[in-house]
Amino acid sequence: MKLKTLVTHRRAAFLYSVPIGVLGGLMGLGGAEYRLPVLVGSLGYSARQAIYLNLAVSLVTIAASIPVRGRALSFTPVLPFLPAVLSLIAGAVITAFIGAAIASKLSNHQLERIILGLLVIIGTALIIESFLPTQIPALLPNALGIWVLAGIIFGLLIGLVSSLLGVAGGEVIIPTLIFAFGADIKTAGTSALLISLPTVLVGVLKYASKGAFIDRRPVKDTVIPMGIGSVIGALLGGLMVGIVPASMLKLVLGTILIISAVRVFFHKQKSPH
Repeated sequence: MKLKTLVTHRRAAFLYSVPIGVLGGLMGLGGAEYRLPVLVGSLGYSARQAIYLNLAVSLVTIAASIPVRGRALSFTPVLPFLPAVLSLIAGAVITAFIGAAIASKLSNHQLERIILGLLVIIGTALIIESFLPTQIPALLPNALGIWVLAGIIFGLLIGLVSSLLGVAGGEVIIPTLIFAFGADIKTAGTSALLISLPTVLVGVLKYASKGAFIDRRPVKDTVIPMGIGSVIGALLGGLMVGIVPASMLKLVLGTILIISAVRVFFHKQKSPH
């Protein structure tokens, strides 16, 4: 890659990631779902490369966000939900490992189809969630056995989504904690970071064991500038919380996610491979 092109690529990776990070910070999410269409459509990576690069950026973002959130908010409110959190981690870690192994055996065409489907589902879920009340009684009774079993089951789904999309999974984890276990939005956001860290780490390590990061250039040219931009954006977004209603934001971002996923991945499905 020529020096001028390389600088342009790194600048683009950084500039795209900042507004994505801002939007993620506003919602208490990482925004990784919105990076996928950028990685494939604008930065020109294959679906396979986009997944593990996105996962690496997610790891950087989460690692930076946990101490910041811990300084701003106490981890104490998470303690009553610890059985759910640990169960979600247990399930998610299992399928994060398995999902990365499955993804390595699929063709780019198959991965693009899976990514398109999952992004449309997540976008639709965000739109539906925007119309739901933020405070509702927990759907599950506060019983240890039920929480552990449900946590593992939900965790299996979360880990699979994480490893197949290269995301932290906050878009799935936070609604699960709020609606299934009755956590408030701030506690759910903090818990989601704690759940995402081991999940994403396992995914990164599994992809690394498959040789995903042997070529260091994408890490230097994309992961580092995107990671820096995502952290800056997330911090800015966190400072702007409350300016835009969360429900309106989810409605808009769910719609944007579906449109961008269809534009990038549906067109790739129609083009010859």
